[in-house]
Amino acid sequence: MKFIPIEELRDTYVFDSRSNYSVPPAIEAFLETDGYEACIRRAISLGGDSDTIAAIAGGIAEAYYGEIPKEILDKGRFLLDSGLKSVLDEFSAKYCK
Repeated sequence: MKFIPIEELRDTYVFDSRSNYSVPPAIEAFLETDGYEACIRRAISLGGDSDTIAAIAGGIAEAYYGEIPKEILDKGRFLLDSGLKSVLDEFSAKYCK
């Protein structure tokens, strides 16, 4: 697996959902930043399959930093409908802390 800086990758990156096109940029986005939000922003900035890349990068960043910043969690929760909030609450109660 070859890691290429996001700025260099930007010129040649094409949308492809295969893992070898999404995992390396996600790891690189994490390595190039120093916080959760910066990591997500960097991952999204590449374009292409940015939702997948950001999801992977965000998982790495959460594991490394130990949490998702409260303001990001609160905003995400606000955007969910009541059914999804219920699923999130059940999952959190069972698997988180």
